[in-house]
Amino acid sequence: MSRLLLLNKPFEVLSQFTDRDRPDAPRDTLANYLSAPGYRPAGRLDYDSEGLLILTNDGALQDQIANPKHKWWKSYWVQVEGTACAEMCKNLELGVQLKDGMTLPARCKLLEIPTIWERNPPIRFRANVPDSWIELSIQEGRNRQVRRMTAAVGFPTLRLIRRSIGPYSLEGLAPGEYRYIEDDGIGFDNVEDQQARQPRAAHGRTSKKGRPPQKNDRATHAPKRGRQNVLKNNHLEKKR
Repeated sequence: MSRLLLLNKPFEVLSQFTDRDRPDAPRDTLANYLSAPGYRPAGRLDYDSEGLLILTNDGALQDQIANPKHKWWKSYWVQVEGTACAEMCKNLELGVQLKDGMTLPARCKLLEIPTIWERNPPIRFRANVPDSWIELSIQEGRNRQVRRMTAAVGFPTLRLIRRSIGPYSLEGLAPGEYRYIEDDGIGFDNVEDQQARQPRAAHGRTSKKGRPPQKNDRATHAPKRGRQNVLKNNHLEKKR
């Protein structure tokens, strides 16, 4: 059976195991947080973004998750500069004209400030410039798409956290923590199939140093750099 590894990727960590571009002064990579021989990321998450990254040992499953043609919904918590409003969300939902074309219809909702970990380093704070949060869900995978979309409607992104991919979420995982789960044959032949499924937390047990889960393994694997505050799964939607 195929297996998935769900990782809460910290800020300023590459979504790969080596830094081929800077071998003399490498940046942090996945190797700083886990050892998983045979596993490869199913898609990418930018160096300056945080949140859910899925790895798998199955090439076909990797393509199913990562290839935009399969239209898996990816949901992001986005902190933007300015006071987000219903009109902003409506514009994002309808599609935004970018340099590489019009984006597909998206989903957007306003959020209260989510209860999450502190970013290190924190975003720049400006007392005279407000900020706010939205949840944005897309089915594409263009380069830095979410950041470009919010900028196109006048709300630059300050912080970006991927909350879920398809039915899988980062619930219960602190930054740098990961969890192995067994693939249960989930696959979506069309968008409606996926819309019927709600994102679910990572179930299963954690393995250590990439080996299969053992009887006495803990449910969650702490990162090599030490545990941080665990993501709390409550966030409130503003009334639109």
